[in-house]
Amino acid sequence: MTMTSHSRSNPRSDAAAGSVPARRTGRWIEDWRPEEEAFWEETGRPVARRNLLWSIFAEHLGFSVWLIWSVSSAFLVAQGFSFTPQQLFVLVALPNLVGSLLRLPYTFAVPRFGGRNWTMVSAALLLVPTLLFAWAVQDPGTPYWAFCLIAATAGLGGGNFASSMANINFFYPAAKKGAALGLNAAGGNLGVSLIQLFLPVIVGGAGIFGLVKASEGGIHLERAAWVYAGLAVVATFAAWRWMDNLATATSRPREQMQVVRKPHTWIMAFLYIGTFGSFIGYSAAMPLLIKLTFWVPEPTPLGTGIYFAYFAFLGALVGSATRPLGGWLADRFGGARVTLAAFGAMIVSTLAVLWTLTRLTPNPTADPAIATDNQSWFPFFLGFFLYVFAATGIGNGSTYKMIPAIWRTEAERTSEAGTPARSAVLLLATKQASAAIGVIGAVGAIGGFLIPIAFSSPWVEDPLSATKGAFVAFTAFYAVCALVTWAVYLRRPSAAAAARPGTMAGAGI
Repeated sequence: MTMTSHSRSNPRSDAAAGSVPARRTGRWIEDWRPEEEAFWEETGRPVARRNLLWSIFAEHLGFSVWLIWSVSSAFLVAQGFSFTPQQLFVLVALPNLVGSLLRLPYTFAVPRFGGRNWTMVSAALLLVPTLLFAWAVQDPGTPYWAFCLIAATAGLGGGNFASSMANINFFYPAAKKGAALGLNAAGGNLGVSLIQLFLPVIVGGAGIFGLVKASEGGIHLERAAWVYAGLAVVATFAAWRWMDNLATATSRPREQMQVVRKPHTWIMAFLYIGTFGSFIGYSAAMPLLIKLTFWVPEPTPLGTGIYFAYFAFLGALVGSATRPLGGWLADRFGGARVTLAAFGAMIVSTLAVLWTLTRLTPNPTADPAIATDNQSWFPFFLGFFLYVFAATGIGNGSTYKMIPAIWRTEAERTSEAGTPARSAVLLLATKQASAAIGVIGAVGAIGGFLIPIAFSSPWVEDPLSATKGAFVAFTAFYAVCALVTWAVYLRRPSAAAAARPGTMAGAGI
């Protein structure tokens, strides 16, 4: 392996890399052959692991900033802002919308600028939403429209996921992608849980199951912004110091955009709405959902019922922890089989959550007596909801294993093993799979916008009724996702159907 550290090209490394164009900046790896076992064991593995480690750190920070409004919105009223529940859900949803739209250009940035270089840029951009957040929350006169614009900039953190996943996809051989991408994604997803766990404590509220009491000095949301702005600087430095660019990770935008013509890109995007869209949407909405369903503000300071900060982080924690499990299971049993099982579990557990909601008494007057009665159902609500999160995490890991497997299968069908043509088409398949990850991730993340909006449902006067209706719709959607997974990737096709180009049914995806 040769690494360039000067502006001149290295002829030997260029030849080894198959005439890869020379780069003009340092820390470019010109020769990268992860599919060759000897190269991987002797050289590739430690480099890939080092890049994976710092990629996880930067992506973790991006997720935390992306979801900073999910928990801080629940504190805005306590800090003097008089926003309605519908307005708060919109603040929670906006970063998810912007983050989903940014995922596509962030994916294309990796082959254009290099994985290391773009990690530096994307980490530094997190200073924008954090510093604006610190400014806005300190002034009770900040208008709602300004909050919406600032919340939208938090979507910069959502884009980090796509570039990070696309970058790591180039570092690992096909047999290791499921576990590597699962770890990378889980480390990022964990950022959601940790900010929901620690932000209440950082800003002066009660948290960690009540072990930390609320500060007598009140709530200071700007403290969280300063912490994450500092971490953004650390992530930028770490990427500069310890990550690498791959010269072989090149692709023209037109070449990358060819994936949008592939039916499997949109099929997988649809399925990813069901898995990741559910994970990020439920994670974003859970603090407000607990607060509005199981808590009333009287008597102060903690009110009556279930205090959201004690439990809101658990959902994202469980979903993050099970994502690597989904990748590992997909490596062993096949991504499509695991994805189908995940959707089946999501259907059952979502119906169970819906059942607990039917046992609650509506409380539009915020009566402490009703809140006390309703809180007896919270353990069931939380337990079933964590089961939903566990299934979304497994589904996230398995779907991301399916994406490179689909493109690799198509490539293998067009070439013979052991030939130069096979190596060429596999490299192209890796590039297209990385581009597909960006498209699929962008579409899937839209679920993170739709779920909070469904819970707010401004057209439904009773918040509890809106929540019930949303879960009915989600259950129906998961059933459709399960059917699509079986029909496209698992059913046994007829001989005529198996001969059609692009058919993946029964292909072991």
